[in-house]
Amino acid sequence: MSPIRDLRVAAGFLTRVPVGDVSARGASPVHLANAVPWFPVIGAGVGLVHAGVWRGSVEVLSPLVAASLATAVALLVTGAFHHDGLADIADAFGGGWNVEQRFEILKDSRLGTYGTAALAMALITEVATVASFEPSVGFRALIVAHAVSRAAALAAMVLAPMAGDGLGASYAQDLSVVRVGFGIAVGVVLAVVLSPVLFVWPLVGAAVAALAVVALAVRKIGGVTGDVLGAVTVCAGVAALVATAATV
Repeated sequence: MSPIRDLRVAAGFLTRVPVGDVSARGASPVHLANAVPWFPVIGAGVGLVHAGVWRGSVEVLSPLVAASLATAVALLVTGAFHHDGLADIADAFGGGWNVEQRFEILKDSRLGTYGTAALAMALITEVATVASFEPSVGFRALIVAHAVSRAAALAAMVLAPMAGDGLGASYAQDLSVVRVGFGIAVGVVLAVVLSPVLFVWPLVGAAVAALAVVALAVRKIGGVTGDVLGAVTVCAGVAALVATAATV
């Protein structure tokens, strides 16, 4: 596949953005694996939309309302793809007494108490943090957070074995360390370029959050799944924002 087609597959997989004749959600594991290095770039694009809506609306709305509106738009762009993973693992890890029960809950599309609480806390923390930023800082912080959160999910793929046989496991099997490493490097470079002074702290925040989620997943189900990767993305993004807010 060409780089442009790989980019379109990544966009179709991670967002609801129309990508023409590329059916990303139904793409083969090999095609998804080829698109992996583009994940942080797509993240930066989502962050640009998130930041743009926030920066424009904060001029006419209160910071809290502007942050809420911008976050809602970002969720529409992604289809809450990653947040679904966070809710699923919260329900499974919180409600399952053993590995078998946890995988059974992971396959259940219904939302439980643990998942609802996890989603609520993630979104409340994100909105409150964004509302606390000065406009010039917040615009860059949002783009960086979205980029490094996708890079953190790539790192999670090599930190632990894949568990189960879902979508995450299917394309992770076709990934090479070089391809994953390149994708992570893209996320780091984007962070450095977009925020040359403050890039260290969002990277540290994202890394700590990713390690925590991966460690929990290994303890609960023996590895990571597509849902775990979604949870890593959400937690790493929120942690990157919080780490930035703590240093400005």
